[in-house]
Amino acid sequence: MGIQTGENEQGLRRILDMTRLMGIGVLGLHFYYYFYESFQDWGLVSDLTDRILDHVWKTGLYRSFHLSKVISLALLMISMLGAKGKKDENASFQSVGLRVLLGLILFFGSLFLIQFSMTAVQLGLAYMTVTSIGFLIILSGGTQLSRIIRTKLSEEVFNSENETFPQEERLIENEFSINLPTKYNFKGRIKTAWINVINPFRGLLVLGTPGAGKSYFVIRHVIDQHIRKGFSMFVYDFKFDDLSSIVYNTWLKNKRAYPVESKFYVINFDDLQRTHRCNPLTPETMLDITDAAESARTILMGLNREWIKKQGDFFVESPINFLTAIIWFLRKYSNGEYCTLPHVIELMQVEYDQLFTVLRTEKDIEVLINPFVNAYLNDVMEQLEGQIASAKISMARLSSAQLYYVLSGNDFTLDINNPKEPKLVCMGNNPQKIQIYGAVLSLYVNRLVKLVNQKGKLKSSLVFDEFPTIYLNGMDSLIATARSNQVATTLGLQDLSQLRKDYGREQAEVIMGIVGNVISGQVTGDSAKQLSERIGKIMQDRKSLSINSSDTSVSKSKQLEAAVPPSTISSLSSGEFVGMVADNPDCKLDLKAFHAEIINDHQRIKKEEKAYSPIPEIRKVDTSIVQRNYLQIKQEVADLVNSEMERLLKDPALKHLVVRK
Repeated sequence: MGIQTGENEQGLRRILDMTRLMGIGVLGLHFYYYFYESFQDWGLVSDLTDRILDHVWKTGLYRSFHLSKVISLALLMISMLGAKGKKDENASFQSVGLRVLLGLILFFGSLFLIQFSMTAVQLGLAYMTVTSIGFLIILSGGTQLSRIIRTKLSEEVFNSENETFPQEERLIENEFSINLPTKYNFKGRIKTAWINVINPFRGLLVLGTPGAGKSYFVIRHVIDQHIRKGFSMFVYDFKFDDLSSIVYNTWLKNKRAYPVESKFYVINFDDLQRTHRCNPLTPETMLDITDAAESARTILMGLNREWIKKQGDFFVESPINFLTAIIWFLRKYSNGEYCTLPHVIELMQVEYDQLFTVLRTEKDIEVLINPFVNAYLNDVMEQLEGQIASAKISMARLSSAQLYYVLSGNDFTLDINNPKEPKLVCMGNNPQKIQIYGAVLSLYVNRLVKLVNQKGKLKSSLVFDEFPTIYLNGMDSLIATARSNQVATTLGLQDLSQLRKDYGREQAEVIMGIVGNVISGQVTGDSAKQLSERIGKIMQDRKSLSINSSDTSVSKSKQLEAAVPPSTISSLSSGEFVGMVADNPDCKLDLKAFHAEIINDHQRIKKEEKAYSPIPEIRKVDTSIVQRNYLQIKQEVADLVNSEMERLLKDPALKHLVVRK
């Protein structure tokens, strides 16, 4: 088959060459007929050529001056139809067209030479030269035509159009949903669409580097829409009062959304006149010693973030046990009258003799404190200090009159989704005091989550801005189990690497894997790669061009490629988001992935923010009140220890509990 094809090509080439020669021959006869005198003068005539010319004349070829030239040109054009040559990517129809036009002007315009005064021989030479040059230029332009590559590859450098895919254009709303209007590009056309988070109880992760627009484009809408739908709410406001103002003012407008009267509370350690007071260790919520253990773990992990990765170590678990014992002692003592974090901190600082004596009076914690008492009595002080000092030193950092004031009051309880008393609670951190405030807020959040994640409560929304700045043990189990209890969790963070640094690789991977809805602005590195894999692949057109000396081959194919490659995620603009949403069994979504720009009504938002009411003053507080509260707590702990010591020393049956060294 290959030989036959080769023979066919050779035969065709011979026919084309012969046609070109015929064209040249007809042009030569044209010169010979019309400029016979010149040929005579050059001695290029003979009887044979004259006879041939006579026979050609009879065919009518010389009926008009241009007929023979046109036939010659037609034969040349036919010969060029099968011309092949090395392809040139830079060749264009424009350059070839100009060349052919110049050739035609010379080829047909040579007739105007007869207007010049010259001898017949000179005229013949000039005419033949100009016409021949025109003929050769046309031949050159014609062969150049075969070198033009008609198929151009896409001029698009970043492949953006090829990476577009259809997105959900319907607004799908329900009583829990978060709906964000967007616009997106599909095959060069801008379309409007919606990000429909129809099941926020499956968790919502909002990613994005600083300035990507997490709060402005996503979190503010979560707050706004959930309050309008009557959700009880907790907001961890990293840069107080950015989100708290939105919560407060949205709540003022939507109080009617709640079946019963709802209340707004705020915890803020910097401005004591604009903060409520709340005891996270309120005895009513501390049902058994495991609650005390969980609170102890949360507060110490919040203060020593590097301990998170060392859980299980002797010198990490020992301080936790020690703190658990103190919390549970105060919970049991006098029906929990002194069960607050400030009392815990003060009791920890008491001398070992008195501290261990007092703690031994509570049977529930005997197992926890025995190792410490034995180490103390056996004079293994180095080990004891290693076990306890880290807890004492860490907790001592929380010993401030401001913190004591906020932590020792009882303005509200943390059961925000109590159907009889729905609450909206905002807790503010301060970026300059992240570690101290973060640890206390972690304790609040830990206790709040425990109370919220129960059956038969009101739907609730937990929003954590800059989530890695607090420590919440068991966040994965909250997302996994809270769905059935109608708890919607929104986690805002800058990057997965930030979560890994603060929570450890395993915990970070579990949180990322378990969240059903992801909305991400610009992120880089591993976060972008994981997101790209999560969104998946789409069928994309592929075109390749192969050029060789005789031919050009174009191959087109379809290939599965990443819908949103990591490089695209790394270069998203502010307000542009990619991600996936989860659906419900009763409301299936075929188009879950999105790569779009969220549309915010900037004018309306600015107008609303200008009209915002500031968070009101809760009470007048001066330094003397705060200081008096601080000293009172210290005094209460001293009185507790003294009265217990006195009681034990007076009772012979209990005297053996007194630790003496």
